[in-house]
Amino acid sequence: MSPQPDASSTLWQGHKPGDGAVYAAECPLISGTGLAGGTAKWFQNPPPGFGGAVNVQALAQQAVSQMALVGPAVGIAPPPGSKGVVGLPVWLWDNVSPATWGPNTAAASAGGVTVTATGSATQIVWSMGDGSTVTCDNPGVAYQASFGAQVPACGHIYTATSDKEPGGKYAITATSTWVVDWTATTGQTGQITVTRQSTSAVEIGELRSVNN
Repeated sequence: MSPQPDASSTLWQGHKPGDGAVYAAECPLISGTGLAGGTAKWFQNPPPGFGGAVNVQALAQQAVSQMALVGPAVGIAPPPGSKGVVGLPVWLWDNVSPATWGPNTAAASAGGVTVTATGSATQIVWSMGDGSTVTCDNPGVAYQASFGAQVPACGHIYTATSDKEPGGKYAITATSTWVVDWTATTGQTGQITVTRQSTSAVEIGELRSVNN
């Protein structure tokens, strides 16, 4: 029924609005049977034969939108404002949050149907600005000085300086892929894959030695 009955209505059968819904049987009067339409009854889930007014796929997409997913919160070493060196690794990572890596859960409801969706990022593809891409199936690890020459969980080594790049820096694009599984109170299930993107930049120079 739209709109739903007032909370004080006996049609709720002791339940409250939001707990299931009241559905109306819209049956035309069939000659000789005396079957009249307009009968209303509360159901926890949409009853068999419910007319499909609710687009469950659209509800799933709405739930994904409510997650407010964003591109990776890019962490990079050397950090912005400093310069990396040709031949030494650049560390890459996502500053993990539910919006940048997950897990993230949201729900959307309409017409007595609720879709609950849960998603997590599965990988980040880093486009490094020098024609190379780095695919990491983890968010990476934030660099710490104590790591020394340790190989990064996610990183890249440049073979040329960024002097000739716009602004003297390599432009970096990080694209995360999310897999979102959803379940509806109708029993339907599905999976949605989405991507989110963010950018950064790094300056790369050469290590020069001075001979006296």
